[in-house]
Amino acid sequence: MSIVVVGIGADGWAGLADLARRAVLSAEEVIGSDRQLAMLPAHCPPRRPLPSPLAPFLDSLPVAADRRVCILASGDPMLHGIGSSLARRLGPRAIDSGQLTVISHPSALALACARLGWPEAEVTLVSAVAEPISTVARVLQPGRLVIAYVTGTEGATQVAQALCARGFGASELTVLEQLGGPGERIRRGVAGTWGTGEHDPLAVVAIRCLRDADGDTAILPTVPGLPDDAYEHDGALTKRHVRAATLAALAPAPGALLWDIGAGSGSIGIEWLRAEPTARAIAIEPRGERAARAARNAAALGVPRLQIVNGDAPRALEGLDAPDAIFIGGGLSDSVLGAAWDALLAGGRLVANAVTAEGERLLLDAASRHGGELVKLSVSHLEPLGSFTAWRPALPIVQWSASKPR
Repeated sequence: MSIVVVGIGADGWAGLADLARRAVLSAEEVIGSDRQLAMLPAHCPPRRPLPSPLAPFLDSLPVAADRRVCILASGDPMLHGIGSSLARRLGPRAIDSGQLTVISHPSALALACARLGWPEAEVTLVSAVAEPISTVARVLQPGRLVIAYVTGTEGATQVAQALCARGFGASELTVLEQLGGPGERIRRGVAGTWGTGEHDPLAVVAIRCLRDADGDTAILPTVPGLPDDAYEHDGALTKRHVRAATLAALAPAPGALLWDIGAGSGSIGIEWLRAEPTARAIAIEPRGERAARAARNAAALGVPRLQIVNGDAPRALEGLDAPDAIFIGGGLSDSVLGAAWDALLAGGRLVANAVTAEGERLLLDAASRHGGELVKLSVSHLEPLGSFTAWRPALPIVQWSASKPR
């Protein structure tokens, strides 16, 4: 099968270059949304609506039949589009072999930046099409320029509500509808007074992030080390300075999967995902109320894709995707350490923290077997002492980090 993915904009057939038109006309079948198929002229090949859900359709595409199929995509197929989904499924050689061809069209991101005069390289793109709208929270910082892909007719309202809930109600919003088409429309406003009006389903929301002047909204960076009060917790929380050192040792990387064993409030997995938007994380937590709390924290901090597993390690680790990195913060035991090390992919990193003498002995034994680095982290805070102030030390943390041999 030869699959050609053609990006098409709101301007339809008229906006396609000759190469894209030839790809459509030479196909034996054209697949796309009802809106996209309606843009094609009558003399185009037989057409079929794109099924929903999409994943089973992509997985079922035959790869051996002698057919040429054209799939229509909105804008740039490789920017949160079906082109990138197909490329992942068919593998890196699909393009070289000609099995998959992608013909791009200007993306909604590019068109929006052109209309707004925003330098595209300085804009952060967030897609809330396949994820909850709370994913925008990850990038909320004063002065940041954001383009949010939304779905439905109330995406702008949902974005405005998310901004207001996080102290960014002063942010400037621009809704850009039907970009590049005859029905293009641009509307501007402020998140705090946006209201509940609907817009065209084919729209993006541009955000110039501004904090509320009368609020006390903290600036939450995407680098590790968020303030402890950014989390809802019952005390089961890796504290800020230790958390920053732990994430540095774990080294978030593109596409890497983290297991956070004994996740507590979920802070390690959350900051792993905030630091690297293409990474994945699974939080394993035995207590149901803490697992639910970790999920709430993940949504509030813009990484709702954090996967929660409510169960006891090591049994709860069975059947999970093999990890590139593992953190053990709660429930440290010899059996958990052994199961984690065995599950870790070659070249992966394991980091474990201990606060008790018994936990320290476990880490010393692990280091004697597998090597790695042992450090003791001590943090003190200046606190009142009567009418004076003094440094009050927190309990020291012993941290073991090691890489599994390839």
